[in-house]
Amino acid sequence: MPKNSLSLTDNRTGKSYEIPIEDGAVRALDLRQIKVDDKDFGLMTYDPGYGNTAACKSRITFVDGDAGLLEYRGYPIEQLAEHSNFLEVGYLLVHGELPTADQMRNWVENITHHTLIHENIKSLLDAFRYDAHPMAMWISTVAALSSFYPDARRDASAEARMLQVYRLIAKAPTIAAFSFRHAMGQRYNYPDNRLSYSGNFLQMMFHMTDRDYHPQPALERALDVLFILHADHEQNCSTSVLRGIGSSLSDPYSAVAGAAAALYGPLHGGANEEVLRTLTEIGSVARVPEYIKRVKAGEFRLMGFGHRVYRNYDPRAKLIKRTADEVFDAVGRSPLIDIALELERIALADDYFVQRKLYPNVDFYSGIIYQALGLPVAMFPVLFAIPRTVGWLAQWLEMINDPDLRIARPRQVYLGPQRRDFVPQSKR
Repeated sequence: MPKNSLSLTDNRTGKSYEIPIEDGAVRALDLRQIKVDDKDFGLMTYDPGYGNTAACKSRITFVDGDAGLLEYRGYPIEQLAEHSNFLEVGYLLVHGELPTADQMRNWVENITHHTLIHENIKSLLDAFRYDAHPMAMWISTVAALSSFYPDARRDASAEARMLQVYRLIAKAPTIAAFSFRHAMGQRYNYPDNRLSYSGNFLQMMFHMTDRDYHPQPALERALDVLFILHADHEQNCSTSVLRGIGSSLSDPYSAVAGAAAALYGPLHGGANEEVLRTLTEIGSVARVPEYIKRVKAGEFRLMGFGHRVYRNYDPRAKLIKRTADEVFDAVGRSPLIDIALELERIALADDYFVQRKLYPNVDFYSGIIYQALGLPVAMFPVLFAIPRTVGWLAQWLEMINDPDLRIARPRQVYLGPQRRDFVPQSKR
């Protein structure tokens, strides 16, 4: 019978070691026993960007990049996007199972009960310049929530933690909508809890002078699908940041704000913003071949193609592409979609992209939809952060309850100078 272990020989010393394998992984600390001598710290792994390091065990999201699969708690993303809604998916991510009718009703009631924000937060938002980036406003305001709810730091009970979950999921779209209205120089719209989660968000952003706001069903549904697709994505950059901050037992508002700061980067949540800029720069279908040629020459990357995990077509991109058609039926076709479709057609038939397995990812079509909804490019990362808050909180709760929880403290491979004595400035 084969052993569930890994046999290693250190050629520096000739010593052999047997390392247990559990769940397809070896414990990094088991490598510390491999030493040249007693003074040696022990063997470490060098893994920039954590490309092959598992920092946690999780039961939330499964991604198979080679097969192009994404599942939340075992449910395929395609089924959830077609049959569910965002708050139901949020319950699934947080609690692990789909809710019964009573559980869903209580979940929605608890979230809608917390959609309002403290009036002092409006003063905080008003302090930002008129041209402040909405994502910067969102991050700062979410971080400030920890000062409004100090109980999040004091009370570690399961009930108290769930209260913070309700608050954050409820207030994330309110803060986002207020940031948008601030940038537009318009009065804030308070939540209307008669509407759905997505419908209420649209109302807070776009309600003007008419008595009641009724979101277009196609746009409301499209936003809900986009929220579902962005809700979680395993141990990505922002989720890793959240777990790192949360491992110090920081409050969830600070952890979510830190995760959102990571999401703010153009290689993460800002990628769809870059895609839209690329499509605008190309300008017409006729210029696509020329642009592809420049990409292949190494002048720049083709934003929206390729993914750190997926070596196949991102399943979320397929669903978003379908959703785009529904949005355009309601509001009219964006001229950028034709450029995007031609870009995809040529790239998928070109050996340069095929051999490198560079397929469209979730960012390639999402920005076009957001623009069709009437949202400025600066709002795109915020629209990513709203649904991802649910995933972050699910990850935070799982981490807090993990018996293996330790404060995050990566090691380094030190390459600096060895010990040397200080030299007075006059003798340097």
